[in-house]
Amino acid sequence: MKEKEWVERMAQCLQNTLSKTPYHVCSIEVGRKIPYGFEIRSYDEDGPKPNINQYETDMVILDHESEQSWKPRVIVEAKKRITTHDAITYSQKALSHKTVHPYLRYGIMLGDRRHHPLPGRLYRHGMHFDFMISFVGTRPNREEIDRFGEIIRAEIDASRKLEKIIYESRKRDRDHYTILHKSLCLK
Repeated sequence: MKEKEWVERMAQCLQNTLSKTPYHVCSIEVGRKIPYGFEIRSYDEDGPKPNINQYETDMVILDHESEQSWKPRVIVEAKKRITTHDAITYSQKALSHKTVHPYLRYGIMLGDRRHHPLPGRLYRHGMHFDFMISFVGTRPNREEIDRFGEIIRAEIDASRKLEKIIYESRKRDRDHYTILHKSLCLK
């Protein structure tokens, strides 16, 4: 099975987990291009003329605020085999996307791993990933989909919270926090 077919299958399986409130306004797209950089290449009397750089994503979870408005919440890179170079490259890609969308959550899923654990190179070089998950094959079982759905829902929640913290920090009636702790969960 080709990687794109596997990603499409995973997106279909995952879409069902987002059908309930408060995730029903989210959708999953495969292959959507998302900006990772803005460059100002020139100015005129109206101001800057930006150039938008985009990467095609393997899978992106979009949060629809209305029929005309959406924002990316979670991007998932997908690999069936991962090299050290891939880990470095995709982690850097995650950082680039997060620079444009500071509330964005970013992860990587590995498929067809049989029963091998996540590779050490991913821990060492994947510092900008918010989550990593591996699947035994290319046809996920119910437990794998449930775990993946749980992670995606938690990442959507984290993205929404981060956005609120970042963009509402000056409001009088904002939530006040004195601690932010990013825990490490291994299974």
